[in-house]
Amino acid sequence: MAEDDVDNTKLIKKEKHKHKHKHKRKGKHHQQEDGNDQASPPLIPGVRLSLARVGMLLGAYLALGTVCFFLVRDQMGGKKTYGILDSMYFSVVTMTTVGYGDLVPETNFAKLLACVFVFMGMFLGGFALSKAADYIVEKEVTMFVKAIQVHEAFDADQMLTEAAGESDKLKLKFLIVLALIVLHVIAGIIVLILVEDMSFVDAYYAVCCSITTLGYGDKSFTTTGGRVFAVFWILTSTISLAQLFMYLVELWTESRQRQLVDWVLGRKLTVQDIENADLDNDNSVSPAEYVVFKLKEMGLVNEQLIMNVMEGFKTLDVDHSGTLTANDLSNLNKLMSRR
Repeated sequence: MAEDDVDNTKLIKKEKHKHKHKHKRKGKHHQQEDGNDQASPPLIPGVRLSLARVGMLLGAYLALGTVCFFLVRDQMGGKKTYGILDSMYFSVVTMTTVGYGDLVPETNFAKLLACVFVFMGMFLGGFALSKAADYIVEKEVTMFVKAIQVHEAFDADQMLTEAAGESDKLKLKFLIVLALIVLHVIAGIIVLILVEDMSFVDAYYAVCCSITTLGYGDKSFTTTGGRVFAVFWILTSTISLAQLFMYLVELWTESRQRQLVDWVLGRKLTVQDIENADLDNDNSVSPAEYVVFKLKEMGLVNEQLIMNVMEGFKTLDVDHSGTLTANDLSNLNKLMSRR
């Protein structure tokens, strides 16, 4: 084994040793001074599902679309009510790809403008879906890292209890969103019957076409009151349905996550595993070596990535003490300023 690999492993062991003793000093059930529970494992940078950012983009899209389509309202054909309302309504059915066809662009300019907003709406939807996908991947990675960390400080029963608690929370979220979908369906049917004067079957048919963004166009919101309702109802119903599918995917992967926790806590190392995990050749596997071995085994990290991270550590460790301190950073800044 290369000498650099041995040095890197010793650095990892020192940091994990310090981290482990830090948890022991706090105790198993002791809370931090700021009132929070034991610190959660770090999340992947830039992966958090930012609802505020998605909401801001959604608001900007609707505002811009309403203004643009209001300015070209004379170039739009179909069943019209009021300019601002029709423009906002058209923006919503365009962004959600419902596309009833009750309002359509007639001039070349209006058609090109609609094409721009179709792609902008699809980009916004794709952005939200990518955040949802990253959120699910982050949960799997965090579950593994947390399992390793908790296994060092707590027993297996507590880890399994935490995993069961997370599963119950996920099921509760799924049921809440499912209830919201049902309420949206009921509300849509009632409004379409009372305001749009549809039969029950036609109202249910229109609701299903709208929520799923199918939008055949034979049934839609054509009255002023119906479109006021539709502007908010279409947005919230389609978003709720997308969120329902996201939680459904999480539930499908829940069994895999639970298996992952069981595997982390219960898998027995073989002689070959010990040889592969023993980076410093001392015939034993430290917690740090075990973490690196498991991460590599799952394909979450590779040798090159580990070496790159440790090279960065060695660069910051100016005094070559094997640990990072404020003096290292101060000395590094001095070296950089001299250059």
